[in-house]
Amino acid sequence: QVQLVESGGGLVQAGGSLRLSCEASGTIFNIIYTAWHRQVPGKQRELVARITSGGNTNYADSVKGRFTISRDDAKNTVYLQMNGLKPEDTAVYYCNALVRGSNYWGQGTQVTVSS
Repeated sequence: QVQLVESGGGLVQAGGSLRLSCEASGTIFNIIYTAWHRQVPGKQRELVARITSGGNTNYADSVKGRFTISRDDAKNTVYLQMNGLKPEDTAVYYCNALVRGSNYWGQGTQVTVSS
């Protein structure tokens, strides 16, 4: 079993920055990738950024150049640095990991960007 705990969400003005953290615990070997998704009410959850075990990253077009995903293996933590935030970035952000063929999700953290 793998547990994912997100933190770092909050309220920020447009143009501001936040850093989300996702700490993994449990049997966390053979992680294939870790990703951040977001969801707003009434819409499908969407992929924001993903980092593979090899360090390859990919981003949604809407966040390229503004968001950066990274990880600290010593802390079992993946980060999402969000700069230049826009009101349309407002959502619940979820951490997701594919571990040995099973998908795990965190509980989510709210990010609200005011205009």
